[in-house]
Amino acid sequence: MHNIKIGDLIVGQDYRPFIIAEMSGNHNHSLDRALSIVDAAAEAGVQAVKLQTYTADTMTIDIEGNEFSITDEKSLWHGRSLYNLYKEAYTPWEWHEPIFRRCRELGIIGFSTPFDATAVDFLEELDVPCYKIASFEITDLPLIRKAAATGKPLIMSTGMASVAEIDEAVRIAREAGGQDIVLLKCTSTYPAKPDKSHLYTLPHMRQLFRCQVGVSDHTLGIGAAIAGVALGAVAIEKHFTLARSDGGVDSAFSLEPEEMKLLVTETFHAWQSLGEVRYGPMEEERQSLLHRRSLYFVADVGAGEVITSRHVRNIRPGLGMSPQLIDVVIGRQAKVNIKRGTPVSWELLY
Repeated sequence: MHNIKIGDLIVGQDYRPFIIAEMSGNHNHSLDRALSIVDAAAEAGVQAVKLQTYTADTMTIDIEGNEFSITDEKSLWHGRSLYNLYKEAYTPWEWHEPIFRRCRELGIIGFSTPFDATAVDFLEELDVPCYKIASFEITDLPLIRKAAATGKPLIMSTGMASVAEIDEAVRIAREAGGQDIVLLKCTSTYPAKPDKSHLYTLPHMRQLFRCQVGVSDHTLGIGAAIAGVALGAVAIEKHFTLARSDGGVDSAFSLEPEEMKLLVTETFHAWQSLGEVRYGPMEEERQSLLHRRSLYFVADVGAGEVITSRHVRNIRPGLGMSPQLIDVVIGRQAKVNIKRGTPVSWELLY
């Protein structure tokens, strides 16, 4: 699987996880807060901050009614009309340039999820380094085709998508010129439960679609993200806010700065720990070999005396013969007088 270049970063299994802080609507309609979120994300060590580029009018129409409202009683947004929800959550388009500029100043990547063709055109003017396709848009093939035609990397969430729908999205993207694709395993509930994450899909998805894979994680906490890295995720996306107590449309399932910092650290450690297939002692372990068990004389033995189990035991340290040889040692004769506490060696035995 080839590595993918996003901005100045390389994304792939040979590189530390690409951690994306999703701002979404957590700016609470304050540009100053949005810039503070960027600052906090960079301080936490993320590689990228992601926005969402839409307006209420590009997402839906202003109608009240069941099909235009969220009727799921378990939803964080139950009873809200789609139009009013998107009107609250959207990021003003004139904020994108200063937010991306702040990202560049802090040495992290700024990019966005476009939700229609006009958003792609707008983001192209800002020269974003990649595009994100949301789970709910993975069947919007014209949008995927337009984003892929820019030739920039695509990160596509797969929440709710069938194998056939993912396959079609990947095929359309590749036909349009998008050769660098990261597929994110995602559970499109907010928040999501860890036992509904099904991260064993990651290696299967990677092999099936010949794409790099990652996790768009809506669970509370960082466990799923770490597990994702262990299963081959090269990118982790998490919603991010300054403080959940500040409220906001996505705050309930967003990480706070200290949590994001821990996520960055522990996913890096998880990636480091994968290493390679390896057996036998490493150089760092050689000193520890001294603390293995080995065969020692635990009683004095006279020259010519037959060695019995009374004379020899398997104890620490590891300077004697291997414990595997105890049956070979017992029954032999001592060549010389041997003192208690002497490691067993062939030179002492007939």
